[in-house]
Amino acid sequence: MAKKNLNEMSFLDHLEELRWLLVRSTVAILILAAVTFFISDYIFDVIIFGPTDPNFITYRALCNLSQNLGFADTICVTEMAFIIQNTNMEGQVNVLIWTCITAGFILGFPFVLWEIWKFISPALYETEKKHAKLFVITSSLLFFTGVLFGYFVIVPMSMNFFATFTISDVVINQFSVDSYIGMVKTSVIACGLFFELPIIIYFLTKLGLVTPEFLRTYWKYAVVVILIVAAIVTPPDVVSQIIVTIPMLLIYEASILISKIVVKNQKKVNG
Repeated sequence: MAKKNLNEMSFLDHLEELRWLLVRSTVAILILAAVTFFISDYIFDVIIFGPTDPNFITYRALCNLSQNLGFADTICVTEMAFIIQNTNMEGQVNVLIWTCITAGFILGFPFVLWEIWKFISPALYETEKKHAKLFVITSSLLFFTGVLFGYFVIVPMSMNFFATFTISDVVINQFSVDSYIGMVKTSVIACGLFFELPIIIYFLTKLGLVTPEFLRTYWKYAVVVILIVAAIVTPPDVVSQIIVTIPMLLIYEASILISKIVVKNQKKVNG
């Protein structure tokens, strides 16, 4: 049966399209999750538990930066004073399953984006439909950049902070494996999605829900939120907070610029 045009599709037709989008995306993620199962040893030992090693690349880079700026060894990491343990009978099995699913989602994100594009493309102009590859590539690059930022910046800094924070010498840090991995997964996925902000702003501006003036008006509030987040996830030193804050501010500024371009193009089209 031929695919209906946008004007011919009812509300139920749209729901059916959305349902199949979710089905295809879920199947793709599960297939990739099954693939990652065969390299789960590498994923856990090298990637996930990598930031628990004081010789992790981020810690060495921060230490070198600290020394070059004349702060001596103030932000050098020499040890991780905590242990990771499993306290549930089925804990490690659950962690393995959900970690593979998370890895499948991250690897399958470009495919999910392609499915989303096919779902929204009927509402776009013909000239905009030609930008499908650009949309998928740009969005994927932003997502993977955010994931890397979360893994190499947010995770190590958060881990260093929580590992060294203590309310009393009586308390020993012994983190559960699901708590630790939950922190890693939340950090990388949240950063990946945050880096999608310019794409989100692009579509919100086209729908008339956001304007450059709105984003600029609330810029100071965005700065405050970003600074609060940076203060929470980083150790109490200026260098670490700046490293986290600057990329997030650049993403917000890029979103404002994109919104301006969209509004400018819409004015040209409308005469």
